[in-house]
Amino acid sequence: MKQSIGILLVSLLFVACNPKEEVDLLVYNANIYTVDGDFSKASSLAVKDGKFVAISQNNDITEKFVAKQEIDAEGKTIVPGLIDAHCHFYGLGLNQQVVDLVGTESYDEVLQRVADFHEKNPSNVVLGRGWDQNDWAVKEFPINEPLNKMFPDIPVVLERVDGHAYLVNHKALTMAGIDGSTQVEGGEIVKENGQIIGVLVDAPMGMVDAVMPQPDRASQIQALQEAEKLCLDYGLTTVNDAGLHRSTIELIDSLQQAGDLSIRIYAMVSNTPENLDHYLNKGIVKTDRLNVRSIKVYGDGALGSRGAALKAPYSDKEGHFGAMITPVDQIEALAERIAATDYQMNTHAIGDSANVVILKTYQKVLDGKEDRRWKVEHAQVVAEKDFDYFESGIIPSVQPTHATSDMYWAEDRLGPHRVKGAYAFKKLLEKSGTVALGTDFPVEQVSPFLTFYASVARKDLDNYPEGGFQMEGALSREETLKGMTIWAAHSNFEEYEKGSIEVGKMADFVILNQDIMTVPEQNIPAIKAEKVFIDGKQLK
Repeated sequence: MKQSIGILLVSLLFVACNPKEEVDLLVYNANIYTVDGDFSKASSLAVKDGKFVAISQNNDITEKFVAKQEIDAEGKTIVPGLIDAHCHFYGLGLNQQVVDLVGTESYDEVLQRVADFHEKNPSNVVLGRGWDQNDWAVKEFPINEPLNKMFPDIPVVLERVDGHAYLVNHKALTMAGIDGSTQVEGGEIVKENGQIIGVLVDAPMGMVDAVMPQPDRASQIQALQEAEKLCLDYGLTTVNDAGLHRSTIELIDSLQQAGDLSIRIYAMVSNTPENLDHYLNKGIVKTDRLNVRSIKVYGDGALGSRGAALKAPYSDKEGHFGAMITPVDQIEALAERIAATDYQMNTHAIGDSANVVILKTYQKVLDGKEDRRWKVEHAQVVAEKDFDYFESGIIPSVQPTHATSDMYWAEDRLGPHRVKGAYAFKKLLEKSGTVALGTDFPVEQVSPFLTFYASVARKDLDNYPEGGFQMEGALSREETLKGMTIWAAHSNFEEYEKGSIEVGKMADFVILNQDIMTVPEQNIPAIKAEKVFIDGKQLK
């Protein structure tokens, strides 16, 4: 009896001398993909003060810590907080306030949606986005005559799904000062039989933007908060917004500082003289939620609207090469200026001509400069001999769902030989060593699970094509998850603070309803983010 009492006293003394460490959150009984250097797995984690403080391959973590909140994950899969490496976050929010034209199957359906929206939401301007003539039976650009009859007195501006073309009515053209004699470098005012039809590709769009009313502060805040909700619902904890003006960046910062916006944002500064003068002189702006250290430049346009700059003419439009939005001499001057600072240059390049211009420019101005991590946004069509440029530390930032959205008509634009160098994610990875993966939403859907599916399966949701589209360009599941986490973080100079579940990093993670690494391929698009955490705080 005395011996038993002695053992009990020693045990109590041991516990008293070795109290459990207090933490904010414990998660155990989980299937955790840490995405660390070994791509190791774990079963439990602990969070304190917004950081991971312990990761364990068994559930003994509950014996070492006492937590304010404990979660039994019941065997469900946990991945690091997902990062969209190229999107238009603010644009997504603004799109919730205009006519949704995504998925329209004809121009008549576009007109009907516009009429219905304006009847329910009358205003002195009609804005919409999402039409794609490639989805219609008649795959030609629409003509604005019906819009002129429907809306003779107020401007109508309908943005193509890729953001690189407008369909506008006569009122909008008149307000912008665009007529048959207007000449604009870096795009096209589309004509048929010598007459303007209301379609503007790339540069001329800015003339319309200049005369359209801008959203007020309340609408801007609403847009940002609505975009955040949509992103958090899918497990996105960081988004790279590909082009923001100073006023929007400063609004984001103020909302984050006030606790009214939680998502982390890597903001690419839109290439305007005012923005460059401010940010290149100010230097990098970094908080725990906001990272401003890059300039977004547009090289060329988009393939769907035939604005992408190609070395040889489009296969489906004789004598047409597309166009550079930013002239080559300006790109070179910009690159020299940005290279003299700590900022990255992130340049949109779709066509093979645009890509080689950007790649050669990067190589020239970065000669002798270490670890600059400049990005080619999209790197969509690359000539065989030009892939080697990516071996010099240039990062391809690509969007897998572009491949599965464009695959129906990409060969029409490019021809059977040139299309082989398009959407070549595996080859880009082999040359660069990393790829950063995103969606380009709202051009594509927000869901990162559609990104994952397009990356590994290269099919649409109807399982087309059998065997996948140009499967030599597909990535493995491990490569894809890295591209949406640690490699995306690396592209942002944030790999030491996020992108994997490791001690000392920000506690951003997602609990999924299925194992994304083993679930049957056809089930990947239906995966859901059940719980989403930023800094260890549950936001969904």
